[in-house]
Amino acid sequence: MTRVVVSAIVLGAALVVSITVAVTLGAAPLGVGEVWGSIVAHLSGQPSPLDPLRDGIVWQLRLPRILTAAAVGTGLALVGAVMQGITRNQLADPYLLGLSSGASLGAVAVLLLGIGILLPVAAFGGAMLALLATLGLASAFGPLTPTRTVLAGVAVSSFAAALTSFVIFWTATGDSYREILGWLLGSLAGARWPEAAIAGVAMLVVGVPLAFSGRILDAFAFGDRSAAALGIPVVGARWALLGAGALLTGALVAVSGSIGFVGLVLPHAVRLVIGPGNRALLPLSALAGGVFLVWADTLARTAFDPRELPVGIVTALVGAPVFAALLLRRRVAS
Repeated sequence: MTRVVVSAIVLGAALVVSITVAVTLGAAPLGVGEVWGSIVAHLSGQPSPLDPLRDGIVWQLRLPRILTAAAVGTGLALVGAVMQGITRNQLADPYLLGLSSGASLGAVAVLLLGIGILLPVAAFGGAMLALLATLGLASAFGPLTPTRTVLAGVAVSSFAAALTSFVIFWTATGDSYREILGWLLGSLAGARWPEAAIAGVAMLVVGVPLAFSGRILDAFAFGDRSAAALGIPVVGARWALLGAGALLTGALVAVSGSIGFVGLVLPHAVRLVIGPGNRALLPLSALAGGVFLVWADTLARTAFDPRELPVGIVTALVGAPVFAALLLRRRVAS
């Protein structure tokens, strides 16, 4: 328990410090005092101590983007841990049910139609349609089971990805390729206060209850019969957790695109430190995911200034070797 409490304090403090420091980094360097001075002034309704240009950099550009990154990172890592627990599959991630491919199909459709203002709505709608298709397919031939759910998600994801590729191949021309590619690789470059609000509200309304569902996931770890013996309504609880995870993922993907490896790697890393118990794993994975994505996005926007990488490239470049190292460490330990 001491290790869990210490980990929570360290990760919580690291998230606050990371957000603050990340705002200071960029083409126009800022001080920590300047950042907090601008934030306090806006929250209190007082005049900002910074000139309008530097205040705009803090309040209108960097802060909403970094808060969006923190919310998306916490949500993806949390849902990844939930999906791994509910399906009893250590390779599960937030996109297991075809949500990423469904969101991509909706986003690409509106980008090609030239109505990018509807992109978050279309991406969220595509993710929810993919969820309904996955759960409908998984339950069409019997009770909803982890194995059948995973297989249905793979099928729906492949079909939606094929449709997306076909639509791009058939209709995309000129600069639309770059815009579509940037979204498909995951990017927070366009995140402003509306996107931060969407991600933040989704985390508060859906993410916080999910973070406290560890007891249910611990019951599922020993199988459906054991969970039922402990008083868990197996079918209802599984549908509720899958639905909540998909709803949160859909909201996050709608503002950030498909950012990989966060929901896959971070739960494994946290599990190595505090053990497999989900009651501690879920909130700690969320905090770790927030810290990770804040720094991944900071690297994406500053490493090659004035050019900017999609953050999904950075998470893949960092996440893949880390995941391989975790696997090797587990093999040595066993």
